[in-house]
Amino acid sequence: MDKKWLSIVGIGEDGIEGLSLMARSLFDQAHIIMGGERHLAMLSPNDSREKFIWRSPFQDSIAEIIQRRGESICILASGDPMCYGVGATILKHIPISEVTIIPSLSAFSLACSRLGWNFTEVECLSLCGRPASLLQSYIYPGAKLLILSEGKNTPGIVAGMLTNRGYGDSKVTVLERMDGIHERILTGVAASWHETDIAALNTLAVECIADVGIVALSRFPGLPDSAFHHDGQLTKREVRSVTLSSLAPLPGELLWDIGAGCGSISIEWMRGHVRCRAIAIEQNSTRLKYIADNASALGTPHLQVIAGKAPEVIQNLPTPDAIFIGGGVTAPGLFDICWNALRSGGRIVANVVTLEGEQTLFRWYEKVGGNFTRISIQRAEPIGKFLGWKGMSQVTQWVGYKL
Repeated sequence: MDKKWLSIVGIGEDGIEGLSLMARSLFDQAHIIMGGERHLAMLSPNDSREKFIWRSPFQDSIAEIIQRRGESICILASGDPMCYGVGATILKHIPISEVTIIPSLSAFSLACSRLGWNFTEVECLSLCGRPASLLQSYIYPGAKLLILSEGKNTPGIVAGMLTNRGYGDSKVTVLERMDGIHERILTGVAASWHETDIAALNTLAVECIADVGIVALSRFPGLPDSAFHHDGQLTKREVRSVTLSSLAPLPGELLWDIGAGCGSISIEWMRGHVRCRAIAIEQNSTRLKYIADNASALGTPHLQVIAGKAPEVIQNLPTPDAIFIGGGVTAPGLFDICWNALRSGGRIVANVVTLEGEQTLFRWYEKVGGNFTRISIQRAEPIGKFLGWKGMSQVTQWVGYKL
């Protein structure tokens, strides 16, 4: 169907009167109007057209739209429908060849204009329908954050998280109902934030200021070992950095982290880019809890955690772009399943510390090629009144590429 029967029109707090000529034309010609309760309340009481309010779950509304395919439908959406909006979701089900999208100013653009911030220097995220712990990976000294709020409680939640992370001096600004007659801006400091009379429709701006002595957590590979809760089953910082370099994550790629331990590899993989995805497979119940706690604390709450032993639990998982095997290398059939599951152009990285593990890796080297690296790390530790070098277990790493 080539005809563009569906229009998605961005609308601001100034309502229908604020629509552009093109947007107003699409709105006026539509036979069916869809949107949130707030959007439909902007319509004239005399508007007798068929109207639909978004349902919960949202998928039901998508089904409704598809069922009415070919009819003239206009969807009213807040701001820019393609910026954390309904437009991106709808286009997963209906091709752009059937859709016309007319954006309005996004909340991010409006906030930058109010604050005088350079949009290209700002970190943007949404906490609407998402875990607040997503914020954790965005916090660093000097960061400027723009956050779409879940509601009136979001500013208090964010202020509390900043304070607990040692960023209590951060400046917090709440921008309510931007571009409307009830627009209001509130400003305070995270550690002393006390505002509760806040509109549900708000955008949050944060200037991150670290307390004295706080060590920032980088997004680049190699977080301190102390950043993770663990029982010793942890890929150490230096080895982790080399391993992630070998895994070479790209935005949007999926990692299988087999024998995940405390989840350090998959968490750092996801911290590298907001679109990176990972599945952590671990059989130890205590470590499963560590993975969940670490993922939340370090800003990767969408890390998928699977309890069980490989290779049994990996048979029907989504196709990975990369696989890390940090445990269970000698399990019968594990490498065969992983290699067959890996997409063409993908890579497997495996770390071992035993001779038996090296034998397994060498057999695969003979079979598919790749390369070996031996990683030897020494750390300075006290010896009486002095410092001396203490060696960690040597790690043999094999990287295989599926061409």
